[in-house]
Amino acid sequence: MQLIFEKSRVGRRGFQLPETDVPEAFALPDKYCRKIKACLPEVSELDVVRHFSNLSSRNFSVDTNFYPLGSCTMKYNPKFTEKIAVMPGFADLHPLLPQLLGGGMLAQGALEVLYHMERLLSEITGMAEFTVQPLAGAHGELTGVMLIAAYHKNNSSLKKHIIIPDSSHGTNPASAAIAGYDVVVVPTDKDGFLDMQAYKKALNQETAAVMLTCPDTLGLFNSKIKEIADLAHSVGALMYYDGANLNAILGKCRPGDIGFDVIHLNLHKTFATPHGGGGPGAGPVGVCEKLVDFLPVSRVIRRIDGTFALDYRRHKSIGYIAPFYGNFAVILKAYSYILMLGKSGLIEASENAVLSANYCLARLKDYYKPAYDKICMHECVLSASRQLEQGVRALDIAKYLIDKGFHPPTIYFPLIVKEAIMIEPTETESKETLDVFIDVMIEAALLAKTNPSALHLAPLTMPIGRLDETKAAREPNLRWQP
Repeated sequence: MQLIFEKSRVGRRGFQLPETDVPEAFALPDKYCRKIKACLPEVSELDVVRHFSNLSSRNFSVDTNFYPLGSCTMKYNPKFTEKIAVMPGFADLHPLLPQLLGGGMLAQGALEVLYHMERLLSEITGMAEFTVQPLAGAHGELTGVMLIAAYHKNNSSLKKHIIIPDSSHGTNPASAAIAGYDVVVVPTDKDGFLDMQAYKKALNQETAAVMLTCPDTLGLFNSKIKEIADLAHSVGALMYYDGANLNAILGKCRPGDIGFDVIHLNLHKTFATPHGGGGPGAGPVGVCEKLVDFLPVSRVIRRIDGTFALDYRRHKSIGYIAPFYGNFAVILKAYSYILMLGKSGLIEASENAVLSANYCLARLKDYYKPAYDKICMHECVLSASRQLEQGVRALDIAKYLIDKGFHPPTIYFPLIVKEAIMIEPTETESKETLDVFIDVMIEAALLAKTNPSALHLAPLTMPIGRLDETKAAREPNLRWQP
């Protein structure tokens, strides 16, 4: 497929610019004007329409194909929630609209959604309060660690490090380091859980927090989680919950009830708003009662007369962490999703997610080595170590899946699993879809034995074949040259 620049022909136009309505008196100073003519393509309207129509057909999305990415929850986004987000009463709002104006309440509906969303998330997770301002999961993590730091500073507690398991998401240590803490890594034991002996050795009066994903990134629920929390609290440390995997325990277990003090959620994972391609996302943060005063401003409050307002009078607050009030449209979609499913629906979603993952594990474990051969939660982790003996790596299997119409699962994560293949089927995929995917995975395993070169060459049906991905990342070539 040609680039739009390659279709350019001098003199062709697909549009007409309207006459400028900016007075000449307000023309930009010369120092801000481009000195070199912009190299823009000159194409007809028909060429533009055909180019981008054809380009769109090459997009891979959860609306067109199965996306079994582990730890990312690429589940289907109901079109019902999309309709809610474009309702004029929400879509036409500007974040700087006054909360109250001439008797009219232009922003009251939006503020009411934010207020009730925070109440719903608090109930679902067992937290005292929430802020929906963080713009993504990693942003929520950083906000959560900043809250932890503010709490310890307010109590004049000398805390130097945060404990994180070696199977954690990479953003965990990054968030801890940005907030000024040292990172102490605790290994995974032979059963796939946090090594308790190493944990107890690392835990001391200088521990600010323990950051855990529950279930963890190996897809396992740690039955000792309450003991881990009690030990952390005994030295004045706080428990941080990475909510990336909350999809597995909705309605079954509330993090606040088992000892977690801070939690971030990924609305773009657990509650079915769009995810992928860099966003948009939303990473609300919930806290226990003793951390409420440190939440970022502003806070949505309900007045005595029933109206809603933004409250900035929080002298212990960590301050502003996002412009305006987060990704409102994403919050709105998640709010609609929660109301649509209700309590029983959310529980059923988790049950189906766990069932789907265990079904994949049961059918594939004879062909791929399970990282830990036990019942998993919403995702299962396999290893292509058996295939490696035939010279086939997890990457080769991932590329083969592309040819078969599937987005590859997460590979090489968690880092502690050799040739890792992490599969998260989600609750929204049918058994028929899972069966086709599993059959292709089995087919790839058999090919590794009989014809490994077929896997080494994949993908063969895509516009671009096998790339040197390391070189592409380190030496990106993003500018077209005539």
